[in-house]
Amino acid sequence: MHLHALATAVPPATFTQAECWELAQRSNVRSRLKKRSMLILQTILRGEHGIANRHFAAPDIEHVFDLTADQLNTIFRAEAPKLAGRALTAALTQAGFKPAELDALLICTCSGYLCPGVTSYVAEQLGLQPNAFLQDLVGLGCGAAIPTLRAASHILAAQPNATVACVAVEICSAAFYLDDDPGVLISACLFSDGAAATIWRATPGPTGLRAFDFNTLHLPADRDKLRFEQRDGKLRNLLHRSVPELAAAAVGKLWADRGPRPVSGVVAHPGGRDVLEAIAPVVAPHSLDASTRTLAANGNMSSPSVLFALEEALKTARPDASGDFWLVSFGAGFSAHSCRLGPSHDQAR
Repeated sequence: MHLHALATAVPPATFTQAECWELAQRSNVRSRLKKRSMLILQTILRGEHGIANRHFAAPDIEHVFDLTADQLNTIFRAEAPKLAGRALTAALTQAGFKPAELDALLICTCSGYLCPGVTSYVAEQLGLQPNAFLQDLVGLGCGAAIPTLRAASHILAAQPNATVACVAVEICSAAFYLDDDPGVLISACLFSDGAAATIWRATPGPTGLRAFDFNTLHLPADRDKLRFEQRDGKLRNLLHRSVPELAAAAVGKLWADRGPRPVSGVVAHPGGRDVLEAIAPVVAPHSLDASTRTLAANGNMSSPSVLFALEEALKTARPDASGDFWLVSFGAGFSAHSCRLGPSHDQAR
């Protein structure tokens, strides 16, 4: 399938990590956390850990940890469709399509739950045709963007004349939870909000790029190392200290199975500084600079992050006859997913 547009969006409210530390100091969090926990927050937020800025859609972020589960879900219901709609509108404009020309809309998210899903709200907001196929993918965590693209490829295989939009959107600020668990504390220092939208057709588009050779890996024995659980009705992120090594091992298995086609660049989900450092030797000598820059500018936005990194990579290089881009994402499950992005004119497998 061929890429016709890629666009991203973040909330306007931007905070440095130092400002996040100042918010934590002013909030009611101090009275609920142990001294050691506050020191962990200070060390990460005041130190050099690969993140400069984060973006939050939740209003009054200083008091977000005081909100009830219902209040957090209300924020997700308001902000996820809004941010997804911004990214999708920008992608449609790039591609020269109107919303009514979309035959299918796929949206992945894990930071909130709506029924009907986010697609229903975005379809209404942008004015999609009532017979457009809507599909919400939930529960795939940070790795969700690439499986969503794979689902789009199946739609296009069945309907070659279709125009399909894929959106990854996360309002991580609507899933913030804080207690004295180190993994929970680290999560609160990493995650941010964002959305990325892509437009796909079975015929070449203005980008001159196509996605193919999808692959996936599931390791359910490691499910509890990285997942959401429910605590007092809220989403609480479980983040085990072994996640960087798990990610590197999973990426290594997909990398070994990538096939003989040459690779000119690697675009990885920027899950965190330690994760990127663990993955780097696996894909060497390829650079992860685009992922590193994305992490610094935006933090870990979960599922949209790999597409933000792709947008960043395309600013300085493009897949060509010398090799494809190899995209890889990973997250809850424990799972990892990959695909190639290559020139549209090269249909060889």
